[in-house]
Amino acid sequence: MRNLKLLRCLRSPELRSPGCPRCFSVRTDTGTLLIVSQFSLTEYDPQSGEVVNEVSLTAEGYLSEDGSGVVAGIQDLPDQEAVCVATAKGDVIVYHLNTNELECVGSVDSGLTAMSWSPDQELVTLSTGQETVILMTKDFEPLSEVAIHQDEFGEGEFITVGWGKKETQFHGSEGKLAAQRKAAEVQPAVPWDDRRPRITWRGDGQLFAISAICPHTGCRKVRVWNRECILQATSEVVNGLEQPLCWKPSGSLMASTQRHPNKHSVVFMEKNGLLHGDFTLPFTKDQVKVKELLWNSDSTVLAIWLEDLTPGEDGNPNTYLQLWTVGNSHWYLKQSLHFGCEPSRAPACVCWDPEKPLRLHVLTQGWASFTYDWGWFTERSLGDDAWDNANVAVIDGAKVLVTTFRQCVVPPPMCAYELQLPAAVNQVTFRAQPQRTNELAVLTADGRLHIYGPGTGEEKVPETGPCGFRVVSQPSVLQRTYSASVDQQGVLLMRLLLWLREDVFAAVGCGDGPTESRILILAPAERQGSERQLEIRSEVKVEGHVISMCSSPRSGTLAVQLEDGQIRRVFWDTLKVAVTDWKDSMGCSVNFPLPCVHTALCAINGQEHLIGLTERSHLYIGNCEVASNVSSFVMYDEFLLLTTHAHTCRCLHLATMSVKDVQAALSSESAQNDESARRVERGSRIVTVVPQDTRLVLQMPRGNIETIHHRALVLAQLRKWLDDLKFREAFESMRKLRINLNLVYDHSPRVFLENVEWFLKQIDSVNHINLFLTELKEEDTTKTMYPLPVGKACQPASEAGGGVRKKVDLVCDALRSAMETLDPQKYCLCILTSHVRKTTPELEIALQKVHELRGENYPKGQVFVTNCVLMNPPSAEHAVGAGEALKYLLFLVNVNELYEHSLGTYDFDLVLMVAEKSQKDPKEYLPFLNMLKTLELNYQRYTIDKHLKRFRKALHHLSKCGEEHFTELVNLVKDQRLYSEALQLYPSDSQQHKVLTVAYAEYLLEQQQAEEAGLLLWRCGEMPRALQAFVSCTSWRHALAVATHIPVTQEKLLEMRRATEAALLLEQYAKDCEEAISALVTGAAWEEALRLIYLYSRQDIIETHLKPALLEAHSMQVAFLESQMALFTRYKSRLAVVLEQKEKTKLLLIDEDGPDCGEAELYSEASSVLTGSRFGSKYSHSNSRISSRSSKNRRKAEGKKHSLKEGSPFEDIALLHALIQIIHVTDKMREEIHSLLRALVLFLFDVRASSLQAKYSELLQLIETSIPEIWHEGLQPGPAPITGPNSTTNSITASLQQPRPPLVSQQDAEILMPPKMRQSIRWELSILK
Repeated sequence: MRNLKLLRCLRSPELRSPGCPRCFSVRTDTGTLLIVSQFSLTEYDPQSGEVVNEVSLTAEGYLSEDGSGVVAGIQDLPDQEAVCVATAKGDVIVYHLNTNELECVGSVDSGLTAMSWSPDQELVTLSTGQETVILMTKDFEPLSEVAIHQDEFGEGEFITVGWGKKETQFHGSEGKLAAQRKAAEVQPAVPWDDRRPRITWRGDGQLFAISAICPHTGCRKVRVWNRECILQATSEVVNGLEQPLCWKPSGSLMASTQRHPNKHSVVFMEKNGLLHGDFTLPFTKDQVKVKELLWNSDSTVLAIWLEDLTPGEDGNPNTYLQLWTVGNSHWYLKQSLHFGCEPSRAPACVCWDPEKPLRLHVLTQGWASFTYDWGWFTERSLGDDAWDNANVAVIDGAKVLVTTFRQCVVPPPMCAYELQLPAAVNQVTFRAQPQRTNELAVLTADGRLHIYGPGTGEEKVPETGPCGFRVVSQPSVLQRTYSASVDQQGVLLMRLLLWLREDVFAAVGCGDGPTESRILILAPAERQGSERQLEIRSEVKVEGHVISMCSSPRSGTLAVQLEDGQIRRVFWDTLKVAVTDWKDSMGCSVNFPLPCVHTALCAINGQEHLIGLTERSHLYIGNCEVASNVSSFVMYDEFLLLTTHAHTCRCLHLATMSVKDVQAALSSESAQNDESARRVERGSRIVTVVPQDTRLVLQMPRGNIETIHHRALVLAQLRKWLDDLKFREAFESMRKLRINLNLVYDHSPRVFLENVEWFLKQIDSVNHINLFLTELKEEDTTKTMYPLPVGKACQPASEAGGGVRKKVDLVCDALRSAMETLDPQKYCLCILTSHVRKTTPELEIALQKVHELRGENYPKGQVFVTNCVLMNPPSAEHAVGAGEALKYLLFLVNVNELYEHSLGTYDFDLVLMVAEKSQKDPKEYLPFLNMLKTLELNYQRYTIDKHLKRFRKALHHLSKCGEEHFTELVNLVKDQRLYSEALQLYPSDSQQHKVLTVAYAEYLLEQQQAEEAGLLLWRCGEMPRALQAFVSCTSWRHALAVATHIPVTQEKLLEMRRATEAALLLEQYAKDCEEAISALVTGAAWEEALRLIYLYSRQDIIETHLKPALLEAHSMQVAFLESQMALFTRYKSRLAVVLEQKEKTKLLLIDEDGPDCGEAELYSEASSVLTGSRFGSKYSHSNSRISSRSSKNRRKAEGKKHSLKEGSPFEDIALLHALIQIIHVTDKMREEIHSLLRALVLFLFDVRASSLQAKYSELLQLIETSIPEIWHEGLQPGPAPITGPNSTTNSITASLQQPRPPLVSQQDAEILMPPKMRQSIRWELSILK
């Protein structure tokens, strides 16, 4: 849906040269034109208007001096820096541009009629006057010469397999009469045919075609040849085939023209000579003749050069140049250049630029040169408001195809409506004023400007079409027509037309010099004659060619861009137009680094910027390149939407970004997964955006239209609608595009709650409200699913009044309250949904409402809904029956769950109503319901609650059933542990309260909470049991407080080795200091015992109790140390013997199994597990069976496993365990030995103290020296084998050859590590050394 817009028109002054141009070629390296006339060859620079080189062709006799010479062709040869010219006399001339020398490289006596070089310029084809074709190399060495007209078809001749006759074959819609139809007579070529052959090459240079007049039939035929000049195919007989022939560079089709009895068409041929498609020229029969067809270099535009057959009033025919494009198999006439009937303005030569596909060169008979640069552009309306219909206008000859994408998405070549113009259309522009952007202006080739706008309402447009279809888009109506009086010479010299405001237009025209442009402000003439005139109100000259111009509907800014990328700001709304440099906020000039073909104005951070896209897909914002792979872009409101060659569509919110942010967002691949990016089809381009909507229209390369809803655009529009309280539009869009409906509330909770009634009135659909309620969840979608753009603040949910309450409950209650106010009967189902969807579903209330619908009659003037009285009830037009409401509840809630909740209402009518709707068998529930009806009311409800496992309610009802059910109540309390709830149901002085308290205390005792149990027993007067509870938890303060009359002994504390606390009780409460000292002596608390002895002046106890206890403790400690030393020595010696035997066993296994035995490396010096599995299978098998037994049996098995019996398979592990135990016990004696030594020294037992210190020191020394011997390196875990990507074969082998760790269980892994001794503890007395 793109049009060809003229970006630049370079008009060069007329040359003063004899004769008239015959043909020309573009020199690719310099851009100059190589023009040949009947007298000379001229190199002309259209940029400067100067003649670079000129050489006469008549001086050497190549052309006649009388001007009758004819040139057959010209071709630029950039590799040779020369130009090749072929004359009709038969000379092939090469003009060397660097030396200005002419050279005749060959001559044909019969003359030459055409010359064509291959695209790679390796071959040249010449057609001679003898109707032969000569194929030569680029060095003009002949390769082949054959006759053009040959009888055979060629190498690609069709093969007939002989399946049936023509009369019996299928002929499609023409029927069987087609088989009997006689072949049409072969008609000769048209009289105005120049009868010269045409040569054209395919783009890859493998084939070329020649169109020539057949000498036998007089009609034209096309023959296809390969690079070896071998005939490949001959076209079928095509009556009316004309002289033009041009092969599509990037395809397999050749274009030519054919004159039919009733039309004039451009036809296409395949390489086999068969026709393949056509389109009709917009002229009547015998009105024009086609002089040439020219494809541009990228095969997107077909230029047709035409001339009237009938001369005008002055005797000269009109000349036209048309540009055609194709899309969706439809050919569009995009531009029509009318050169008039003046002979000097008629084109003499036309060609496309070989380097720039959309540059067209035209040379007139009067030696005037025109260079037209075209660009692809989508003409769309520029509005951002809801008034804009998202119009897109497509030029197609004298018609403008308008599609209003807001109302309908119509694939091209169809459209919403057509505007028929009296002449071919050159430009279309939409009005740039807000709320008037649906109006458009059309500039036609005859220089008239047609203004179209919406109808006044007086036009009679049928609401439905002839087939009953509804008219959704009203066509625009012609309002007025202006004649643009622009005093300039040439064709299409007024370009880049913009409609600024009411009948004020801006355009660009050519200046006086070749590098000068004029910016024109057009307005209606003050004095209007019979025809309205549009005259130049003001103008300004700009040095350089203006190639783009854009305006902003909001700010009214007008910006132009020159061909070198310079940007200018135009002040047009003044008496005199002024042009200044475009400057940024710092006052620096801003220019594009490269010229851009598409430009638009945008606002970034409040500052206006010009954004541009180059031909090479580089996107610039001012002088900053932000992307290099952009295929199209469009500005909409505050958004920049663009498509990339990576097949993504990006949407950026410019209001919250800077230029650097845009650059970072488009260059970062990590941001491709956020909401601003979306994958699209390969080659997609943006057509337009529907304003104040969520639709983005894309066009695919093949021409079809697709509408997408970009997530960033959708969310932005939804936020606008919600801010404007347009809940219906937002809801419909969210429902259609599958946006989470929680966003309606999460976007602005306070605003939503304040406008709940307005929300309900807009939605006005029970189903939609139910959908909204069922999708509610506690998640804040503005923080998870749809986060706000950076820089935008959201309203926290706590400010909405729901700081404590949950979101779902808050919304359900708010909606229910509003619905009950508006119309409770209409919103009955929604009210039920609001109860069910709460965090804790209120199913009982919902069921009660259903029950009310079934049986209640509302009093006149009142409606009771959950204790809410409403005055003036609405009519029952939308009333919902109980059956429908119950059916809806069953849709929301599981039927079994609903049945249970109905039973919990204790309403048997409601239970039966639900049961009838369920799939339950009456035999399942009727006996149970009948049984319940026979029970007393409280006991009935207790039975129901117990059945529903609502034990707290059951307890409440059972407490009202009397003393006969108290035992059942106690059992219920014990089973469900409802002690706290039960105690609240009875007075504290009642017997039931005491029984429940005792039961609660017993439960606490089972839970090892004796102290709390004692408090409860104490409170209810059970002193003995309370005392027992306090004693069991050693809460001696509570025990003493409870049992002030019961003597408390210290045996319990002494049994628990808490001598200090026992002494404290005896001293402070029993007031028995002697027993307290005795307890301390028994517990070896020597210092504390001495303190009490001297405190109470009981020195006699030293002789009677303390000294004997010290001597006894000394004897016991010495004996214990001697036994520990003996055991340690014996276990150590035995361990060495066991390990030696293990080593011998391992060596024996290696000798038996060989050095390569896979199991040998599994054994280590302490690998008892493997040796046990080899020599003691009885144990290993039993251990595998033990693993499935109880924990008690497993502990027994472990005890057997760690047996110190000599010869047992795990003796080494048992010895290590025993040694570690001795070490730990000995190490823990440091503090105890230290305390005993100080007491012995105090009472002059120095000898005994010295012996004890020496004995303990000897044992410690033995242990410290033995630890390295027992836990040597072979016993400790070794490093794991080195593997991984960085390891080598040698490193893996070396790691495997190292000693492996013993394969022991995880429980025994700690024995492989040497135990740690507490060396920092000082226990020795220096006075004893």
